[in-house]
Amino acid sequence: MISRYTRPAMGALWSDENKYRTWLQVELAACEAHAELGHIPAEALQRIRDKAGFEAVRIDEIEAQVKHDVIAFLTSVAEKVGPESRYIHMGMTSSDLLDTSLALLLREAGTLLLKDLDQLQSILKAQALRYQDTPCIGRSHGVHAEPTCFGLKFALWFDEMQRNRLRLLRAVDAVSVGMISGAVGNYTQVDPILEQKTCARLGLRPASISTQVIQRDVHAEFIATLALIGCTLEKISVEVRHLQRTEVLEAEEPFTKNQKGSSAMPHKRNPIGSENISGLARVLRSNVQAAMENVALWHERDISHSSVERIILPDSCILLDYMLQRMSGILENLVVYPERMLHNLQLTRGLIFSQPVLLALTGKGMSREEAYQIVQEHAMRCWQSGEDFQQTLAQDPRISEQLSADELAKCFDASTGLQHVQTIYRRVGLIDE
Repeated sequence: MISRYTRPAMGALWSDENKYRTWLQVELAACEAHAELGHIPAEALQRIRDKAGFEAVRIDEIEAQVKHDVIAFLTSVAEKVGPESRYIHMGMTSSDLLDTSLALLLREAGTLLLKDLDQLQSILKAQALRYQDTPCIGRSHGVHAEPTCFGLKFALWFDEMQRNRLRLLRAVDAVSVGMISGAVGNYTQVDPILEQKTCARLGLRPASISTQVIQRDVHAEFIATLALIGCTLEKISVEVRHLQRTEVLEAEEPFTKNQKGSSAMPHKRNPIGSENISGLARVLRSNVQAAMENVALWHERDISHSSVERIILPDSCILLDYMLQRMSGILENLVVYPERMLHNLQLTRGLIFSQPVLLALTGKGMSREEAYQIVQEHAMRCWQSGEDFQQTLAQDPRISEQLSADELAKCFDASTGLQHVQTIYRRVGLIDE
């Protein structure tokens, strides 16, 4: 299911072929740094550059015997390079290679996710501007509250996604750390300058301190950021699902010509995309727990984190890539029913304007307690009887003595819910100051 929606770039990024390609990139950068420091003859470096390569099938064959993926990779490369391969991986331990290459993969994955975020942001902005003059009912606790603007829903999500983008940028920066520090991280067999030069070639920062591994708090931060973005996507999904309920039906997911909603009921049009995203957000959040469990390792290193990361890092990146793209498709093609929004605004026969009436009465000098009691008395009556709220208020002398017919009618103007939309849009960055 996921592979149908995920860009090939993200799936290919986490393939074995690309993993080995990234490993080779790190090893070559280390060799170049060694050569610069005079540890490798220039002619040997040139041969390494010319000959270094690998075959994934051959690596698998070797690993089946040696039971060690890095040794299998290095052996495969050595078969291509020849005697000069003795300079490859010089002074390094497996995690120098694995963690540094992982930083490159996560940075690239983060770049792809940022592109997904930008695509979604452009859709949210377009929809916010499209519906900035569309009145609808605002709800609290699922109950009608006061009129608002449908475009503000998109503006809210746009603003939150801006924060998510900054979070992702920070997380990518945090995880863009490499190391070439040896078996327990204290540079026994290599000089720290080699690490600096290798990382510089790869566009990474050298870890300020490491053990045999880069510390896993940075990876937990990265996964937590992806999960938080997933939370925003679920937030949007829940709203779409609610709006598509038959009793509400103010908006719904696109439903294509030959699409089927139910094996039993031909009439069904279900918010399956949003439900799918809600479910996958749970998977992302569960991966955060696993990532945090990886922070505590034995002494300078164990490999209890390794098996976990081989699942949660690719899966989380691929999942979020898919979720962002699917949400973009849902929101770009969202079917919106402004006429239904107007219908729903009128369902309570004016009760949603109780606060303007309350404030109008207190503005005339009535105490808030007395005004609240009078307005609530009529509101509760109308809840039960279905009478028109404005008409019942107009018949009460306690109100008519304070408010003229025009003043009372002004309290029932739904456009007041749109009067500051432009201000909010400017603050969010949807329109220019």
